[in-house]
Amino acid sequence: MEAQRTREPKILILTVAHGAAHRRASQALRKALLEINPDLIAQVEDALEHCTSWFRAYYDSYEIPLKYWPSLWGWIESIQHRSESTGPGWFYRRGAQPLFRFIQGFGPDVVVATEVGMCELAAMMKRETKARFCLVGLELMDFNRAWIQPEVDLYLTTHADLAAELELAGAPSEKIVTCGQPIDPAFASAVDRETTRARLSVEPRVPLLLILFGGTGFGRPLEILREVRKTRQPLQIVFITGRNFRLEKRVREACRNLPRHRVLGWVDNMQEWMVAADLLVSKPGGNTLAEAFACGLPMLAFDPLPGNERRTCGWIEKWGAGRWVKRREDLAPTIERLLTHAEELGCLRERARALARPHAAYDAAATILRRWAQKRESGVKSQE
Repeated sequence: MEAQRTREPKILILTVAHGAAHRRASQALRKALLEINPDLIAQVEDALEHCTSWFRAYYDSYEIPLKYWPSLWGWIESIQHRSESTGPGWFYRRGAQPLFRFIQGFGPDVVVATEVGMCELAAMMKRETKARFCLVGLELMDFNRAWIQPEVDLYLTTHADLAAELELAGAPSEKIVTCGQPIDPAFASAVDRETTRARLSVEPRVPLLLILFGGTGFGRPLEILREVRKTRQPLQIVFITGRNFRLEKRVREACRNLPRHRVLGWVDNMQEWMVAADLLVSKPGGNTLAEAFACGLPMLAFDPLPGNERRTCGWIEKWGAGRWVKRREDLAPTIERLLTHAEELGCLRERARALARPHAAYDAAATILRRWAQKRESGVKSQE
């Protein structure tokens, strides 16, 4: 009994390779957990890698309509968004049998699901095998009705508005804690703006426009570049294309005659570029938005994917930390207006700073460990 009281927890973090947000949040959470308690075990796993091959193919098939028929994917996603499950239970059960065996073999005290379907699978396994692990749903600016499962012990949300959505849909309020989206701890110790710009060789008196395409490099760079060329104000422009080497090559070729520009692929110092920038043009991924908030950087959300990204655009406008540029031809005028009207840009910066949660990974980690300790203690008392 005493060993049960003192043993450090084993924590399994389930993620998916859909974009970079899930992986980056998972790694940030793991890093924070181990900094808080170096003796615990925290492991990040791509849950789909432990499912059957046909289930992986099914789960990844969203990329086909997303690429070739976005409106169809938007319709499918809208149905999933409102449904109590993102797919047929019998289908999920069969496809996830290898994952269930892996979880049982790992023997976790805590399972953290960073994606709604993985939360469903973990809840299904916990329900059907009577497993006793603490199940945590980590919402990444991505509310879905299917997050709400009775087996979930704790919901970690990115913002109070998303917490309210969960509660309104039926999640018990005592299980919901708003910590913010876990981001790399480097964002909690960003250097001041002038020093950062000097280190990055950014001209001090010329505005810097940062253009991102997400961790996997998804977007329409030629459209953005065509509009940015219309701006009459001198600009420094940095394109970061992520891990998409073909996109990086296309952007380099398209920018040959563009003054004051740099094209980068994957970078490990995103916090520096965000601190140095005056304005961000990007797809509105939750991770990118949380990182921008931490640096007080306003976002111009452009070309959002159907579904969650378009809903996120609504949050950006409601929170007043950026603008949703809905029409391509409005991009250049919006950039020019903000960079020439310091008061409006300053208001957006202040709102972004107010929404910043640079310590979100540590807050989430501490909340998970407290909830696990409470659950363990109640279990020990019930056995005495």
